[in-house]
Amino acid sequence: MIYVVGVVGSPRVGGNTEILVSEALKTAAEEGAQTELIRLADKEIRPCDACLSCWKTKECHIKDDFQEIFEKMARADGIILASPVYFGSATPQIMALIDRAGFISGARGRIFENKVGGPIVVARRAGQNFTLAQLLFFFLIQGMIVPGSTYWNVAFGRERGEVLRDEEGLRTIRNFARKMVWLIKRIKGLE
Repeated sequence: MIYVVGVVGSPRVGGNTEILVSEALKTAAEEGAQTELIRLADKEIRPCDACLSCWKTKECHIKDDFQEIFEKMARADGIILASPVYFGSATPQIMALIDRAGFISGARGRIFENKVGGPIVVARRAGQNFTLAQLLFFFLIQGMIVPGSTYWNVAFGRERGEVLRDEEGLRTIRNFARKMVWLIKRIKGLE
């Protein structure tokens, strides 16, 4: 079974970022994946304090909701990280998650290496390229495989649900999810 997690880095429950991740996960499920949506909005993920104790203990000493989410990411075959644009960059919530996940992955021997993943970004008007790059850099430095799509994984909208009017953005996100599952199946020898 293929397991894909979609992490919504928006503090807004049910907003445009969550709508896009839900679309991606729905498409992945149609392609045969088991999926799970993880909202950071109702979780506490504190920022990394750069203590580096994780290199000895293989765990993060900060006690919050990070560990549960990290373990799901570690089990997943595919990981989607999504953020709205906040003042030209990703949200503090998603950055705190990936900073800590990157350290723990490294401490445990690069556990995300050769997994499949990719970013999704929602913008009102601008900042999407930098935010996409921020998230993309996580996948690349972890040695993950990022499938392409028909365009960058970006859609536009400000008010809740407005992203549903971005037909090209929705097509791009759905195509990305199909490619993700297709790639995972080939890597795992399922097709």
